[in-house]
Amino acid sequence: MSKKNTTELNPVLRVDFPHAERLGRGKIMLLEHIRETGSISAAGRAMDMSYRRAWLLVSALNRMFAEEAVASQRGGKQGGGAVITPFGEELIQRFRAMEAKAEAAMAAELAWLNENRNPDPQPAGKDVTDPGQHS
Repeated sequence: MSKKNTTELNPVLRVDFPHAERLGRGKIMLLEHIRETGSISAAGRAMDMSYRRAWLLVSALNRMFAEEAVASQRGGKQGGGAVITPFGEELIQRFRAMEAKAEAAMAAELAWLNENRNPDPQPAGKDVTDPGQHS
């Protein structure tokens, strides 16, 4: 999971499904954290979200597809946990591939936007040319 340089423009891929479900980098990052930690709770903490929020996102992911992306195990002697299924692994890989392809396809336009953007924009609400102000 690499973090983007915050000084560069960053296109964001989001796939809208019917019935208002969405697949984006947040859910994919959650899957990657679950893969690393073996835990929905730990993955949520790594992303500064509650267990409930993480669980709801995993539940939504599992409902979006014919196969589960995450399989969970109830607690016991060795405790509970979560594992990314083979389908979930493929989902991560394919989403990351879609991101890379989208970014490559937009490279020239992103470079142009980056070259022409204001490097020091005014903070929101601080427009110095507000037509409502009189001198």
